Amino acid sequence: MRRFALIALPYAWLLALFLVPFIIVLKISLSDYAVSIPPYTPLLDLSAGWEGVKRFFSQLDFDNFLFLTTDDLYWKAYLSSLKIAVIATILTLLVGFPIAYGMAKAEESWRPMLLMLVILPFWTSFLIRVYSWMGILSQDGYLNQLLLGLGLISEPLRILNTNAAVYIGIVYTYLPFMVLPIYATLEKLDSSLLEAAEDLGCSRTSAFWLVTIPLSIPGIVAGCFLVFIPTIGEFVIPSLLGGSETLMIGKVLWDEFFSNRDWPLASAVAVILLLILVIPIVLFQRNEQKQREAEG
Repeated sequence: MRRFALIALPYAWLLALFLVPFIIVLKISLSDYAVSIPPYTPLLDLSAGWEGVKRFFSQLDFDNFLFLTTDDLYWKAYLSSLKIAVIATILTLLVGFPIAYGMAKAEESWRPMLLMLVILPFWTSFLIRVYSWMGILSQDGYLNQLLLGLGLISEPLRILNTNAAVYIGIVYTYLPFMVLPIYATLEKLDSSLLEAAEDLGCSRTSAFWLVTIPLSIPGIVAGCFLVFIPTIGEFVIPSLLGGSETLMIGKVLWDEFFSNRDWPLASAVAVILLLILVIPIVLFQRNEQKQREAEG
């Protein structure tokens, strides 16, 4: 019973906050658009009992999903979101790994303070942090004023309302999600392995690439997932920092829900986005399980 209670709690959480909302969104995606409140006509009528279920399957169609293939706006938004999410994840990794490595190599008395500095941005509202970058990256913002004052540029740079501003905002916002898993992995790394590698003739650089990097892969993978998954559906950062050329599926999803009020089509967009995220995670977990079974 104790084991069942321990397992039941996370499964109940997933059921209440993931599976049930997904089923609701999936049901709306299979509905028809209607000018009403709510703005859709559900095909599944559970109040009619088994007859309602049979009527649902007889009228079932995937017109909303098929429409996504006819308009290039949606598949371009998916591809653009994938590209931005991948590039932003790589940039976050390049910035976050040295920070995590430095934290793990610091003296133990300094680590709690360094960890607090990484977590400190979470004490401020996410929206306020993104808004602050608008003041920093604008043409008369602090960054251009600094560069002009140092004589590095002759005229203000256009950074705000570009993809570069989106990458800056994403890296800044999701950096702790990359640093913390890598730091947790590097902190547990046995230093005697590095000493053994150096005793066998490896330089510090070679020992870093041959020992530290392979052993930190679990933290790197966890950090990349924690950054990539929310980034691909990001809406606030591209809306505030990106321009009209920044196309992401989160913005398209917002427009369909709140501007066009086409809930069935917006739900279909959300279902496809969720499948794009879930399928690679499931395949990765199965691959990791097979590797563990092979090693065992």
